[in-house]
Amino acid sequence: MAYVNFTNQRPFRINAVFFDFDGTLTLPGALNFSVIKNKLGCPEEMPVLEYIQRIPDLVQRERAFEQLNEFESEGAVNSVPNPGAEDLLSHIRSKGLPIGLITRNSLESVKKALTNFQNTDLSDFDIIITRDVPVLPKPSAEGILLAARKLKIKPDTILMVGDYLFDIQAGNHAGAITVHLDIQSNFDKTQVESDFTVSNLSEIKPIIRMGMPLGQGKLPNDMLENFLGRFQIEDSALLIQPGVGEDIAAADISREEVLILKSDPITFATDAIGKYAVAVNANDLATAGAVPRWFITTLLFPVGSTGSKIWHVMKELNEVSQKFGIILCGGHTEITDAVTRPVVIGSLAGTVAKNKLIDKGNLCEGDKVLMTKSVAVEGTAIIAREFGEDLRYKGFRDSEILECKNFLDHISIVEEAGIACKTGGVSAMHDVTEGGLATAVTELSIAGQHQIRIHMESIPVFDQTRRLCQAFGLSPLGLIGSGSLLICCRPEKTDTVTQAIREAGIPATCIGEVMEKGHGVVAWEDSGPVEWPHFEVDELARLFQITNKSQ
Repeated sequence: MAYVNFTNQRPFRINAVFFDFDGTLTLPGALNFSVIKNKLGCPEEMPVLEYIQRIPDLVQRERAFEQLNEFESEGAVNSVPNPGAEDLLSHIRSKGLPIGLITRNSLESVKKALTNFQNTDLSDFDIIITRDVPVLPKPSAEGILLAARKLKIKPDTILMVGDYLFDIQAGNHAGAITVHLDIQSNFDKTQVESDFTVSNLSEIKPIIRMGMPLGQGKLPNDMLENFLGRFQIEDSALLIQPGVGEDIAAADISREEVLILKSDPITFATDAIGKYAVAVNANDLATAGAVPRWFITTLLFPVGSTGSKIWHVMKELNEVSQKFGIILCGGHTEITDAVTRPVVIGSLAGTVAKNKLIDKGNLCEGDKVLMTKSVAVEGTAIIAREFGEDLRYKGFRDSEILECKNFLDHISIVEEAGIACKTGGVSAMHDVTEGGLATAVTELSIAGQHQIRIHMESIPVFDQTRRLCQAFGLSPLGLIGSGSLLICCRPEKTDTVTQAIREAGIPATCIGEVMEKGHGVVAWEDSGPVEWPHFEVDELARLFQITNKSQ
């Protein structure tokens, strides 16, 4: 999705979108105000409504309004939707946002003009403020403020869209976020500054998206790519730049060694959060071929936590770190009302020989894509730990739930990553985390700058995971999946790498191959292409949302 420039824009939230009508939702040119001004004797530099209101004789004033109404009515017959207007209105409705109309035109002329729209009428607007409403017209903020009160929203959460000076002035006076639709440059922009300027209505969609609450989970990849692309990082020592699919940073620290850095928060699996925090951070270092060495944590506990609980997490962090040969160096521990359950933020550093660094930029056409274990190992464990009672209600035996809980013991991919590196021929590695396999392969494609073809029938799914997902109506491909490692290797080394991993007792399966330069995933099933799934939020986050709504 394209993004307008928001670099210097204040943080904002959008709870409603208001539009001017003539020249904004309709194509400019239907109303030539020079004609009516000349007919009324209104000076060219003076707005028509203000001129009429100043006519001292009541009869003459009413006659002037009649002439204005006739003029607008004639223009309404010739009004047509601005390109993209109805699509934008439909898009806003799909997001559940109220839509307002704030215009200096009469209600009758708006009604008549809307008859030229195919899929829009007055009922599509939640609030309509025309000149028939007893408030001062734009550039006064009165109409916008009245609409905000009726909708029970704050004015600074309104997106006000208009093509003329008065629209922007009214929005600014109300404290709204303003968008100037600059189609015909009908005013000097030095007179007033809008928050955004667009050349067509379709450019308003990304502005709305930027102002709407995001779903639970990782920042969407397209947003992340856009945000990171606005930063200039000038350091020749940084070998791997931040980007989508790049979960670590690599810094050149000596002639022989590269420092690998990683940070990740843990918010689920609170009964084994220490084990989880070390394993997940170590996984990303292992995908670069590094040996994890130093671990620093920030521990956030909710108010009411006991010293015993905090000690248990610290003890677990230390024990699991020692198991991986990692030194727990320290960090920060705090009890705060900012969290409702424990959060562990881990930062891990390790090293790798410069000639052993695994960089996704080395991906080549023809490389095979291997996957270890199965999809959603992590998600299976978390759901069993967080939704045990629900699983019992759905017919799962305690022994089955315990088996799924114990999947947490298999979320490390450090061993198979080490085996793959030692065997050789590896061009890239990527661990499956939030968003599941569907997101992981997409990220790998973006980071490696190659298309990837996946054979759907080859994707391994453990029976426990399949049953658990069916019970909750989830897709295994979109479920958080630490414990699965994607390994890209040269075709001649595929069998050797696969066999070496299997000999260590770890399942490994070839699920696809790297294609030509570019990015994107081609899904293949039964000798034909199928759609590769996309998940706005991880299936686990969706499950939490569903259960929260039902409580």
